Amino acid sequence: MYKRILEEKIKNDFFSGKIIMLLGARQIGKTTLVEEILKKNYHENDIVFFNWDYNDDRELLSENSLKKLGLYIEDKKIIFIDEAQKIQNIGNTLKIIFDKYKDQKQLIVTWSSSINLLDLTSEPLTWRKIVYMMYPISIWEIKNTYDVKDIYSSLENLLIFWSYPAVLNKTNITDKIKTLKELSSSSLYRDILEFQQIKNSYVIMKLLKLLALQIWKEVSINELATNLWVDTKTVDRYIDLLEKSFIIFRLPPYFTNKRKELNKSNKIYFYDLGIRNSILWDYNFLENRNDIWELWENFLITERIKKNEYAEKYLSKYFWRTYNQSEIDYIEEYDWKLHAYEFKWWNKLVKVPKSFIEAYPDSSFEVINKDNFLDFVL
Repeated sequence: MYKRILEEKIKNDFFSGKIIMLLGARQIGKTTLVEEILKKNYHENDIVFFNWDYNDDRELLSENSLKKLGLYIEDKKIIFIDEAQKIQNIGNTLKIIFDKYKDQKQLIVTWSSSINLLDLTSEPLTWRKIVYMMYPISIWEIKNTYDVKDIYSSLENLLIFWSYPAVLNKTNITDKIKTLKELSSSSLYRDILEFQQIKNSYVIMKLLKLLALQIWKEVSINELATNLWVDTKTVDRYIDLLEKSFIIFRLPPYFTNKRKELNKSNKIYFYDLGIRNSILWDYNFLENRNDIWELWENFLITERIKKNEYAEKYLSKYFWRTYNQSEIDYIEEYDWKLHAYEFKWWNKLVKVPKSFIEAYPDSSFEVINKDNFLDFVL
């Protein structure tokens, strides 16, 4: 059990007059976190738990009426609804409960997908919610369990098996691989198959494999469509659904000079490298791999995103590349300034591209390698 960063934040928001909504991929520990908060702070008799997987719960929460529901929640302080994205009319149901009990009860809801989230909740829950994004385990969350030497010595393991709780808790490689295979099956994107009328998972799986093979390259939608034998609209839709299921995320290019800087394609990364490696069935250690640079870049960007999100540091994220192949791996824009980072596995001298400095003279530039990466992610 790792102490999650969001635990104190969520606990402090209880009874603040808002619905607490916790978003994140399946199997990252959302339910466990909520249960841990409730166990530490409230008596079990004060809590009512609803889950879409239970038929009775599904019917109660879909009726948009307090007549039956009130019998279950009237004497409770905490109403916990798990996997709310599956419940029909959930936005209206939450509004009805909130409007009647907002000063008496705390509603907390988990979502494993942001598909249709705004459609379900935007109008009914305007000004009524606090939303938290939760990720798989972060370096921030293991630093209190392991010292710096442990993290450095585990780095190879992190690039291959990181960072789902069920994988981290396994002590041997065989069990880690078995768990990752289970996670990277259709269970991670079950909502896409169930609720988006996609009956054949073959195209989704093949798309994920193609994306896993090019995690540090600009992604061509046309090329993906050709390889998948589908149209570009279908590829765009599937990528959007995978992103809303918190499996992948897009990194756009930064540009101001459209004549010199590429501006067409995003890069796409995985929120978890263990899932990415499992999709490729590649669990080899680094000495037997030719994708160390890709793994390293994906790992650093993902951990940086977790750090910034949990620290409530909101900024814009990009990569940069020109037509003459000058490039920078990662850029953050905040405080009216560009902060550029180049990722290298080894500690080697790297100069900032001259064209970047000329275009953005007030920007900063830093090389991140395996000797100094903890400063970047912590």
